[in-house]
Amino acid sequence: LTVLGKAHEFFRICDLEGKGFITRQDMQRLHPELPLSLEELEKVFVTLDADGNGSLTPKEFTTGFSEFGKHVSCIELYSYSILSTSIKKHFSLTQSEGETACPLKCEDTVSDDEDEEFQFSNLMDRLGAKKVLDDESDVKQLWLQLRKDEPHLLSNFEEFLVRIFSQLQEADNEKNELECALKKKIAAYDEEIQHLYEEMEQQIKKEKEQFLLKDTERFQSYSQELECKLLSKEQELEQLVQKQKRLEQQCTELLSGKEETKVENTKLKLTNQELLRDLERTSHELSLAQEQLQVLQEEASRLHEEKEM
Repeated sequence: LTVLGKAHEFFRICDLEGKGFITRQDMQRLHPELPLSLEELEKVFVTLDADGNGSLTPKEFTTGFSEFGKHVSCIELYSYSILSTSIKKHFSLTQSEGETACPLKCEDTVSDDEDEEFQFSNLMDRLGAKKVLDDESDVKQLWLQLRKDEPHLLSNFEEFLVRIFSQLQEADNEKNELECALKKKIAAYDEEIQHLYEEMEQQIKKEKEQFLLKDTERFQSYSQELECKLLSKEQELEQLVQKQKRLEQQCTELLSGKEETKVENTKLKLTNQELLRDLERTSHELSLAQEQLQVLQEEASRLHEEKEM
């Protein structure tokens, strides 16, 4: 069968209901028969679903399947599709012929089974399958089925396995190379990050030292300014204290002078009262003297008149 024919065959296997298209559920239904995880099936479905409408038409499926030919995951899917088809055929043949098989054939096939086991083991060793596959049972079952039912296709299948495992080995080598390159890039990236981190630490340390230096200079300048202001305020305070002392002394002197003035005023008042009393007495004496003078003048005038007469 060609790749296109096998794609059509796998499409028919997925589309059991004959809808004419495949959904995610149709592919996930084959998960037990395919050694692929649900995540891998989902990746294959998303890749094949070109228009992203959630379903695969035969055209989308076959076109995407053909373009997937060189991709490891699709090669695996391709081989597993053939595997599931053969398994289905094998199950149908087993159900129809199981009850009519002759028990006497078991003894005749023991040596054949050992020979088949040896040939298959030798084939897997030549292909290096143990490095790629964790479980060879599906491939073995398909190989045995073809050997039994369609031996003319066995050589084609083995050639197909050679190509598959060769590509898988190349993919594994490429993966290892990519992992190695990725590890180198990660190491280089880590080294660059470490270098940048160290440079950043140095820069931060330098800026911190500069900031501390500037901050120290600012603090010293501010301290000197505060000291000058404090000294100026202390001088002003000293001047105020001296001024207060002088004012207190003046107040004391004024209070003392006020007391002396009060005493002097009291003395002056007493003196004034005595002078008033002396004035009154003198005025009275003056009045008496004037009266006596008038009397004397009158007598003198009378005497003069009497003398002239």
